[in-house]
Amino acid sequence: MAYSAKIGPSILSSDLSQLGAECKRMMECGADFLHLDVMDGHFVPNITFGHPMVECLRNAVGPIPFFDMHMMVSRPEQWVKPMAAAGANQYTFHLEATTNPGNLIKEIKENGMKVSWLRSQFPSLDIEVDGGVGPDTIHKCAEVGANMIVSGSAVVGSDDPRSVIALLKDVVIEAIQKRFLDR
Repeated sequence: MAYSAKIGPSILSSDLSQLGAECKRMMECGADFLHLDVMDGHFVPNITFGHPMVECLRNAVGPIPFFDMHMMVSRPEQWVKPMAAAGANQYTFHLEATTNPGNLIKEIKENGMKVSWLRSQFPSLDIEVDGGVGPDTIHKCAEVGANMIVSGSAVVGSDDPRSVIALLKDVVIEAIQKRFLDR
């Protein structure tokens, strides 16, 4: 198999006053990585995480495969090196599947051809979708070839994040297996 299912909770949906504990909890519930939305207050109006926070989280959470970053910043050149030094050094193809989580299904239909094309051209590439992905929408994402799934409130806000992560992963694994059997 050229690629695998990976589920990453978006920690912006966490109780930010308990961020270290929330990150540990997500990893203990089966997350493969943690997703951080980095916003600088210029490119987008909100301000979220910077490299000092990432470094603190790396130390607090302990060994995790990687932090995945969605960089919404005006001057990325000022952010990339410090973020990499803080432990955010995994590179993937990140497809922002939706700008409005309420429109995920509509946008996945429109962008699904792009994901399918990427999957056909780059069979071993990690292709990530982010925005409104949860138990009700995961099938569409997996069917078009996404294997890295970012899910915020559906996982973090769940009473049973372990079950939600397992469900998301199972759907993606099933889609990957089907894709390889159909070859």
